[in-house]
Amino acid sequence: MEQPLDYLNNLLQHDWLIGYNSHQFHQIAQELYLELTQLSACGTPPKIILAEREPVRFLASFIAACAANCPVFLCNPDWGTQEWQQVFDLVQPDIILGIGNREWGIGNGNNYQSPIPNAQCPTIMIPTGGSSGQIKFAIHTWETLAASVQGFTKYFQLKQVNSFCVLPLHHVSGLMQFMRSFTTGGKLAIQPFKAVETGQILNIKKSEFFISLVPTQLQRLLENPELTESLSQFNTVLLGGAPAWSELLEKARFHHIRLAPTYGMTETASQIATLKPDDFLSGKMSSGQILPHAKVTIRNQQGEILNSNQIGNITIYAQSLALGYYPITRENQDNFQVDDLGFLDEQGNLNIVGRNSDKIITGGENIYPTEIESVIQATQMVADICIIGIPDKQWGQALTAIYIPKKSDTSALKIQTLLKDKLSKFKIPKYWIPQQNLPRNSQGKINRQQLQQIATEFLQNPIT
Repeated sequence: MEQPLDYLNNLLQHDWLIGYNSHQFHQIAQELYLELTQLSACGTPPKIILAEREPVRFLASFIAACAANCPVFLCNPDWGTQEWQQVFDLVQPDIILGIGNREWGIGNGNNYQSPIPNAQCPTIMIPTGGSSGQIKFAIHTWETLAASVQGFTKYFQLKQVNSFCVLPLHHVSGLMQFMRSFTTGGKLAIQPFKAVETGQILNIKKSEFFISLVPTQLQRLLENPELTESLSQFNTVLLGGAPAWSELLEKARFHHIRLAPTYGMTETASQIATLKPDDFLSGKMSSGQILPHAKVTIRNQQGEILNSNQIGNITIYAQSLALGYYPITRENQDNFQVDDLGFLDEQGNLNIVGRNSDKIITGGENIYPTEIESVIQATQMVADICIIGIPDKQWGQALTAIYIPKKSDTSALKIQTLLKDKLSKFKIPKYWIPQQNLPRNSQGKINRQQLQQIATEFLQNPIT
């Protein structure tokens, strides 16, 4: 398997980085690589926090760190003080790249001893906070990321991957777009989503490019006819990061967007299941087939494998699996049981039902929020919606809808009236809490802890 420096040298003569200077990328990577190898020659490779805001510097530094076999921690330069304190306490870095001037000798320097004894070098730590807000780092290697790329290229039958990236590079969804293009000799176009949203799209042949979006980004683009037309020209629009509601998918299909809903996570180095665009446009609704580098089984609570169309816990086997969460590696690295519930249909398509931890039990009935959220979205009366359960003496948990009304005069009663024929009575929320916005991260994932606080405060001081 080729290593980072091999890919770098192979691409030296190609102008592969669109919107930025490819030669500047190579120059920064080569210079930093030499600095890091000199430092490493004196002892153990230094731990690097990478928080460069500028894309060329970020990617060049990433490649240099990997080529020099340095443990590298990808970080969001926009984290707040509390988040950075979490990271510094956990990582104790030797070098910081970004968030101000470069600083050397921050941690223990060459006294550093790797707490990941079985990990291959270089180790690549990718941040994941889920919906809890607590930052963790999934431990990856060049090999796990490359396995994800190989599964992707085989699934889509491609030799080269051209990516148009509007997602954060420190996040797995942005990083893997770079990895696909960089390791296959494809082109990479990088542009902030805000620029795309205002119509300033780079001049590329869209029919040759993949673009990755989260549902909230897709929704905003589909609200503009010109941007919708532009989006329809892409070869494939990968959609992931958070569950997409049925109304959004139907709107994308209506406008002939070559959408590819995907299922994956930081721990699997991006997607392990994807619905191909032609299947999406033909009306299929699922996360699609499992990619070649992965395997999925559905199991009950006793660990027994279930048959087709039976809902259970999703267990993933993949060459792209993370080794664990820094600094601890998982004992069983062959498989990864996730919190998601789903089933495999008779054609082998993966269908996601919801998260086990999000399950609400009210009056003895199991309820999965995504089902109710989808039906409420379909009323077209809310701009955003999240269903949670709050403690209730009579029912165990009371179903609560926290939502953004599309119009100021939209009342909960109006929405409830539309739901009576679409949902069972026990699935209609008891409490309705209107908000101006919902706490979502850049990937569109909701912060449920924050929603619990909002609901508690609202019910203690209801608006009369």
